[in-house]
Amino acid sequence: MPLARLAPLLAFTLLLPSLAQAAGDAAHDVVLIETLAIGLGFAFIGGFIAFRLGLPPLLGYLMAGIAVGPFTPGLIVDATLAPQLAEIGVILLMFGVGLHFSIRDLMSVRRIAVPGAIAQITVATLLGMGLAEFWGWSLGAGIVFGLALSVASTVVLLRALEARGTLHSDDGRIAVGWLIVEDLVMVLALVLLPALAAPLRGEALDVPALLRSLALTLAMIMLFVVLMLVVGKRVFPWLLARVEQSGSAELFTLAAVTLSLGVAFVSAEAFGVSFALGAFFAGIVVNESDLSHRAADELRPFQDAFAALFFVSVGMLVDPAIVLDAPLSLLAVVGVIIIGKSLAAYAIVRALGWPNGTALNVSAALAQIGEFSFILVGLGLTLGLLPAQAQGLVVAGAVLSIALNPLVLKFTARFR
Repeated sequence: MPLARLAPLLAFTLLLPSLAQAAGDAAHDVVLIETLAIGLGFAFIGGFIAFRLGLPPLLGYLMAGIAVGPFTPGLIVDATLAPQLAEIGVILLMFGVGLHFSIRDLMSVRRIAVPGAIAQITVATLLGMGLAEFWGWSLGAGIVFGLALSVASTVVLLRALEARGTLHSDDGRIAVGWLIVEDLVMVLALVLLPALAAPLRGEALDVPALLRSLALTLAMIMLFVVLMLVVGKRVFPWLLARVEQSGSAELFTLAAVTLSLGVAFVSAEAFGVSFALGAFFAGIVVNESDLSHRAADELRPFQDAFAALFFVSVGMLVDPAIVLDAPLSLLAVVGVIIIGKSLAAYAIVRALGWPNGTALNVSAALAQIGEFSFILVGLGLTLGLLPAQAQGLVVAGAVLSIALNPLVLKFTARFR
């Protein structure tokens, strides 16, 4: 990509902190409004500049996030509130995918999604452990670091599939099914890591506690799925039908938003399931209704707005100094994410008997990391398993892989 095409976007990034500071001087006790206004406003500016330059808008969103993040002057966006708002984008996107996804679709790709995702997570984790071993990190650090590099971002994957018009194709269903399996594995990892932290630090392993945690997590996930498929499958479509009969368009929109956010919240708080998975299963249940397409249309503007805020929140996590402090380490991380994961996914899909085009589509879509990676690294730091540098490498690697993902998709398209 010629540097001249990036110059306006880089100039925007450098000027944005001063603009943000000027705007922040006028806002004090309105943190939520301030975060939304600044986050969405500068996402629009950055996205528009990127679009006019022929670049993916998400690159502009990421640059906007870097500029208003805590590592650059002129911070005004709340660094704790923005990620929570960005999570709304993940919830709405997964709910929307579920609206066009049936249980039959999910089951039809299980033979590739389940073994494929597990094998790819294993390979990527081993690659991450190899890097950690080379840097002199502990075994526990290598496992957490490798897991963080193994899981793709929900938002990026869905955006990539939508941009190419393949979300509802066979390849798209495989990628989404793969993503669901990855998310389930990460939920289990987040539950098991605290129990495994002691032995990973060289202390004694409490096997009964570990088994109890695993059994409880699996039981809660199964209970949630059963409730959604048995109770929700009857209640949610009925509710939407009653609201539609009222003739109120605003109530229908409110019902769709409430179902997506409400089920995601309850799934996380009561069952330990991630927001994204909870919203996805809610969408699958609502898909049984004849009004599912209308619900998807009503949610689309919210999805687009909050998805942009997601990329801004990711950009806010980046400390640009990591590029100067550890350039080779960062390059190695990006190599594992984009090359290592892609080659592993490609080989796995081909080994399972699928055609070259499917293998390229799936491997390219998975060549990035995101939200679960940040959660895993945060937990690893809390448990004392990871060195501080790991967070900077994972976050910077995520941003670079997200920014490069459209180019990876275009590159692999030549070989289909």
